[in-house]
Amino acid sequence: MTHKIAIIGASGYTGAELIRLIAGHPNMEIAALVANSKAGQTMDSVFPHLRHLSLPPLVTLSEVDFSQIDLCFCALPHKTSQEVIRDLPRGLKVVDLSADFRLRDPEVYEHWYGNPHAAIDRQAEAVYGLTEFYRDDIKAATLVAGTGCNAATGQYILRPLVEQGVIGLDDIVLDMKCAVSGAGRSLKEGLLHAELSEGYNAYSVGGVHRHLGEFDQEFSKLAGRDVRIQFTPHLIPANRGILATAYVSGNPQTVYDTLTQAYASEEFIQVLPMGETPSTHHVRGSNYVHIGVCADRIENRAIVIAVLDNLTKGSSGQALQNANLMLGEEEQTGLRLVPCFP
Repeated sequence: MTHKIAIIGASGYTGAELIRLIAGHPNMEIAALVANSKAGQTMDSVFPHLRHLSLPPLVTLSEVDFSQIDLCFCALPHKTSQEVIRDLPRGLKVVDLSADFRLRDPEVYEHWYGNPHAAIDRQAEAVYGLTEFYRDDIKAATLVAGTGCNAATGQYILRPLVEQGVIGLDDIVLDMKCAVSGAGRSLKEGLLHAELSEGYNAYSVGGVHRHLGEFDQEFSKLAGRDVRIQFTPHLIPANRGILATAYVSGNPQTVYDTLTQAYASEEFIQVLPMGETPSTHHVRGSNYVHIGVCADRIENRAIVIAVLDNLTKGSSGQALQNANLMLGEEEQTGLRLVPCFP
């Protein structure tokens, strides 16, 4: 069976990444590409690297006949996404890549994103899209909320450790290095090559980064009590990749064993041998996560490092993984991509 797919927001980085991945999927066909600001253009004029693919032209949202669509990816900015999804046909399977449906409590959403939610009824039905931990719910969902790429990376480190109670919950420090594509394709002065290259900087320092809402929600649910971590992201002059370093209190061998057991059956999450550290180079362009554990020189403390490609496993790859589950496909279909190196 061939599934008809629509991508709303096809002219952004995550939209282009979705096209790249779906092009290798044997049972998906891209039937509609929506980009209101570039409607009427061909995809190769927006992204020349997709020139070899036979793709439909970019159209406005109103031009799509959603009765002919089996699943829709929504790759729009937050706030815009909820307004679009609110008006899509009910029953249409939707995977949202924005932040609009990640937080279950509308008041918490308003706190972190600064505006009331415009589709509260849809927010109530959304399933959080961290595939390895919500796959049973995702299979039955009509709306899946993709995680933030920072939030996914941090959770792959910390979720099993919080759930199993093998680390202290009051002194978790998470340090994140994020590539520039995570900021999207819009022109911003601070993302110009002359402003960004040959250095890197911290941003959203002091507990104001919006992905903290996801960490608070998920870790507190697992622990059955409020869990608040220290989290500082940094922007690095690289196109793709996230490297997260977590500093935790707990026996390093127990931390390692817990992560190894948690991911023993997960194809896309690989725990490296004890003491080995991962590199973003080794997951670039793929749906893989590499995790390394090292003992700290301070007794009973561990350092855990995870890497993933923010556009693939952190966003569009995760979205396709979830779509496969929603459509009854093998979860890994179209995603067994060998990383690009160097």
